[in-house]
Amino acid sequence: MPRALSRKMIERKERVATILPILKRTYPQAKCSLDHCTPLELIVATILSAQSTDERVNIVTKDLFKKYTSAKHYAAVPQEELERDIHSTGFYRNKAKSIRGMAAAILEKHGGEVPQTMEELIELPGVGRKTANVVLGNAFNINIGVTVDTHVTRLANRLKLTDHETDAVKIEQDLMPLVPQKDWALWSHLLIHHGRAICTARNPQCEKCPIFSACPSGPKFIAEREKKQKKTAK
Repeated sequence: MPRALSRKMIERKERVATILPILKRTYPQAKCSLDHCTPLELIVATILSAQSTDERVNIVTKDLFKKYTSAKHYAAVPQEELERDIHSTGFYRNKAKSIRGMAAAILEKHGGEVPQTMEELIELPGVGRKTANVVLGNAFNINIGVTVDTHVTRLANRLKLTDHETDAVKIEQDLMPLVPQKDWALWSHLLIHHGRAICTARNPQCEKCPIFSACPSGPKFIAEREKKQKKTAK
């Protein structure tokens, strides 16, 4: 027989069940913010997004995707040339190396097509579980896991849905049993949108938050803010 759910797990599942429909109504257009038309474009954009903003990546890929239209093109370009093309995204040397290696592996092992399994994706240079989840969930509509970025990490902790502060893999494992599998990719987008719009890293706008009543951290933020305001007023 399956083990009974702990009280903590039950509370977390109930919290997600409350939060999820509210976020769906609040952000009906929530989707991947990296511009792409193909799985290859998405995998390249996701590699570039490390330590960069999606806005910056979208600016760079507007021309990049016109210049490189296949894995063969990325694999063949000299390292220095690709570095120049992606320079403004930061960490351009490592990113160029990863993109070229990823493309070469796709050509060698997958006939130039981006694979559609977690196991095959994470074997590609520069591709970890986070990138694989982004590609599977958004390019192929395959929900294998939950993408955990800085926004998802922050909100998962503020909503008390995880026992881990920074470990993305462990946070993902905590979230997966709480969210319906069909919503795993969407869940990440919803938290990312909410993290950018309301639940920011500094000074979250709790007064405007549509899920405030279900948030264990909200009252604490409000109390701390009021305390600071009282001290300033004295």
